[in-house]
Amino acid sequence: MMLPLALDLKGLRVLVLGAGAVGAHKARQLLEVGARVDVISERVMAELPPGISSLKVRRFASGDLEDYWLAVSATGDPLVNDLVVKEATRRRVWLNVVDDPARSSFFFTALHRAGDVVVSVSTQGSSPALAQELRDIVAEVLPKNVSRVARQLRDERRVVHSNGGSTESLNWRARVRSLLYES
Repeated sequence: MMLPLALDLKGLRVLVLGAGAVGAHKARQLLEVGARVDVISERVMAELPPGISSLKVRRFASGDLEDYWLAVSATGDPLVNDLVVKEATRRRVWLNVVDDPARSSFFFTALHRAGDVVVSVSTQGSSPALAQELRDIVAEVLPKNVSRVARQLRDERRVVHSNGGSTESLNWRARVRSLLYES
């Protein structure tokens, strides 16, 4: 069973193995959250997003995961994946092996973003298509002002903190509801 977490990857080194459509998509997702993305691939089969830190056109080699926080193996090559899984385990690098959830230590989730609000749906790798459909269903029922409400509540929390208070003991539920459903 997985524990869903939100990771701050800003400025952290991440390796994507494979430069096909899936590898390019994963690289784009990682760049969007500020990760420093390197790509290693035997062939470049899709347009990589701008902002990639480096591209090495070659096969994965032992030692390639050194100094990375996490990696994505989108090679489609089981033999390469065997090497990547072994090295990631040894180096304690978080790894997503595309289409092989049993050998992944993390999964990408289906995301909906509305400002600071991020809704994430996971099927723990069993069906990305189901996760995407559920994400879309949830996104449709979210209040349209959820982004503005998140900003408002962030500002209110800052005021409490700047006055030396703590937000830990405050019950925010009534305030949240009043902002979400005000006319």
